[in-house]
Amino acid sequence: MNKDKHMSHEKLLRLCYAAMFAALIFAATKLIQIQTPTGGFVHFGDCFILIAAWTLGPVYGFAAAGIGSAAVDLMGYAQYVPGTFFIKGMMALAAALIVRAFMKKNSGLRFAGFIVSGLAAEFIMIGGYYLYEATLVGYGFAGALEGIPGNCLQGAFGAIFGVILFKVIARTGILKKMNAYAV
Repeated sequence: MNKDKHMSHEKLLRLCYAAMFAALIFAATKLIQIQTPTGGFVHFGDCFILIAAWTLGPVYGFAAAGIGSAAVDLMGYAQYVPGTFFIKGMMALAAALIVRAFMKKNSGLRFAGFIVSGLAAEFIMIGGYYLYEATLVGYGFAGALEGIPGNCLQGAFGAIFGVILFKVIARTGILKKMNAYAV
């Protein structure tokens, strides 16, 4: 296969993987919800955002995270669609770039890179939704504080289970076959 055909084949594969992850993120957010004692719920969507970022890299991870998450908001939370697209996309972008930086510095820091990038991504989610709700949704800075505890719980859940699931998936060998970004 010549070089141009190989590059277009790789781009097509990445696009297909991004579409698959967008669908996984949508399903994991919309269909798999766990009730919390606070009356809210947590979901596996953020787990798959992190896995998409670590598998696809910053560009395709951003697209998968933004599209999959924003599609959920189209079903009843339309005012959140632009914010969710950007916030969840930025989570993936940051997670991919941070984990890659850790991997380049020292292979002994690989696991720490996944943890730090997962936590950084979730802090983006918490801060992003706080600012979005305070300004563009109109809750005001005091009113938007109400969402922080639930978002912190969602963030912790997403980071912990994202790292665990990625490590489990990595042991299967599929990520190497996919030419994953952070393997």
